[in-house]
Amino acid sequence: MLVIAHSNYKVTHVTISSIENTEFLGQNIGFVIRAIAEKYPNTIVGWYDEQVKDSVNFEKIPELLNLKRKLISYNPSSNYFSPRIGYIEESPFINVNKKVTYPTWQMSSCVGAIHTDTILQFDFNFFKIQNFDYTLNSIAKHYQPLGLFCYSEPQLLHGEVNYKAVEASNCVLFQFVKQHYKFVWKYLLFLNVLLDEKKIVLLPFLKSCFIRKINYNTLLQFEEGLTERIGLKNETIDVIIPTIGRKKYLYDVLCDLRNQTHLPKNVILVEQNPLEGSVSELNFITAEKWPFVIKHSFTHQAGACNARNVALNQVESEWVFLADDDIRIENNFIKEVFVSISNYRTKSVSISCLQKGKEQVFKNVIQWGSFGSGCSFVATEVLNNCNFNMGYEFGYGEDSDFGMQLRNQGCDVLYLPEPEIIHLKAPIGGFRTKPILQWQMESIQPKPSPTVMLYIISHNSKEQLKGYKTTLFFKYYKHQRIKNPYDYFKMFQKKWNQSVLWANELKKAS
Repeated sequence: MLVIAHSNYKVTHVTISSIENTEFLGQNIGFVIRAIAEKYPNTIVGWYDEQVKDSVNFEKIPELLNLKRKLISYNPSSNYFSPRIGYIEESPFINVNKKVTYPTWQMSSCVGAIHTDTILQFDFNFFKIQNFDYTLNSIAKHYQPLGLFCYSEPQLLHGEVNYKAVEASNCVLFQFVKQHYKFVWKYLLFLNVLLDEKKIVLLPFLKSCFIRKINYNTLLQFEEGLTERIGLKNETIDVIIPTIGRKKYLYDVLCDLRNQTHLPKNVILVEQNPLEGSVSELNFITAEKWPFVIKHSFTHQAGACNARNVALNQVESEWVFLADDDIRIENNFIKEVFVSISNYRTKSVSISCLQKGKEQVFKNVIQWGSFGSGCSFVATEVLNNCNFNMGYEFGYGEDSDFGMQLRNQGCDVLYLPEPEIIHLKAPIGGFRTKPILQWQMESIQPKPSPTVMLYIISHNSKEQLKGYKTTLFFKYYKHQRIKNPYDYFKMFQKKWNQSVLWANELKKAS
């Protein structure tokens, strides 16, 4: 392993296999890391700021960097970019939980590590930047959507650390936004700072107008996923399926599971029918023989959140496949997912689940900003403190909330473009009734939906909340009847306040 120490981005020590190297002393660390990667391929390079030299957990780095596609770093204090970055990005990668291994493109020069082979795949222009924090954040932001796995990793340090972090100026923040986001976001950043902080950041805004957007080489190739590994061959798995009024479609799903080359141990069905006096219609459960145990629960309480929670309490196996009752999968599906889980050393994946003929948006294995409650594999060991929040029942957001519960336990969610799940989007069951939500009788209807607001106030930063409000204000304008801007603003504020009110009620009840 190569270790580089720096102070104010200037190299102070270089250790190669425990031997001091004086060749690069005093040079910019970004340039040095690139130069060293060319001289020493197929090894790990770590860096640290002199402020934390006595706290770096060198022994842990090889274990933490168990994939070549990983970039890990840690900043025990504030992030390089101010919380203002939340005004323009709603993703879970902004509000970082620093207590656990957490997926984020927000990297730090404080301490970190990466494989030299991976460095050589990055465009050389990134390493011309004198500011190493900017280099790291720029690389992570650019390549994370292309398959680079980026993490805030607290295990890189041990003990209490007194670290004075470098923080980006407003000019640097606007430069970053101009280079890495669509052009409209720098205007929204300026507007949000003005509206929410009553500050005018005109000079940083104007300077960013002369910055060119990054359009560097985007090709990445990693060895992970190219060959099958033996791991997870004998792992047990339970399948969870909530169902309501889709007898025929559910039967097809069970037949697909019956034909798997890697069979599930249990299939846990939670059948719902809210009609009083109704009984199960799933006669094929006992009429046919199945190569797995079918655990069948019947309830008059409708709702996918409740049904999945009932099923989670019955899980016995090492893994869980959270499925829907209107999907189709190939015979090798479970086996192929386990191969990917082994390749990427992960404990949670969501799998491409599209209707026939729909084109995939994401072509690579990536760190996903969401979660699919009907198309995911999760290791049972990380489910102990997770459930489907009943505040989202009959609304939107329970998937994303569940994903955030996983991330806040240190479990990343990866997206797999293959093997694919075909989602039939079956029509709803004949006895399914539309629920009456608590706020439907209000004279002023909440906007956004209280369940959407519940997710935002539960997991996002205050800047993300305010940024979402500004964006929604402009998006919603063309979809409503009030065209007078002043009258529209007053009505929008009333609807927003209603949403906050009901979201807080849902939060209390959940």
